[in-house]
Amino acid sequence: MSNITAIAHDFFAACETGKGWAGCQAYCTPNASFAAQSEALADISTLAAYCDWMQGLMTVLTDGSYEIKSFATDTERNNVAAYGVFSGTHLAGGPVPPTGKKATADYVYVMQFTGDKISHMTKIWHSGLTLKALGWA
Repeated sequence: MSNITAIAHDFFAACETGKGWAGCQAYCTPNASFAAQSEALADISTLAAYCDWMQGLMTVLTDGSYEIKSFATDTERNNVAAYGVFSGTHLAGGPVPPTGKKATADYVYVMQFTGDKISHMTKIWHSGLTLKALGWA
């Protein structure tokens, strides 16, 4: 059996540093889906679109960074859950002129695998609090 934990870790690092779909697709099935109960991500349904969204976010929160708090593999259900804290300051571009405000947000990725590729990811995140902290809402 492949090491889904290592694959998930490599995907997580690529996604969270803004590598976009080009830098993440090797870890995923071509049509990997995405879901989040989050207003900011309501229109995103593919993992490719989410990875590209993160890439765009990193051009707005130019000092964006993350800290992994927990990484857990559920071999029975063939998924990996990653809990992280993302921090970034609105310094360029974006939906409004740069605010200079910083946000720190807790979030969880649950990456579902088909074989050794991520076929679906759910993001658990309260976007409203993050957008408010950045001065976007």
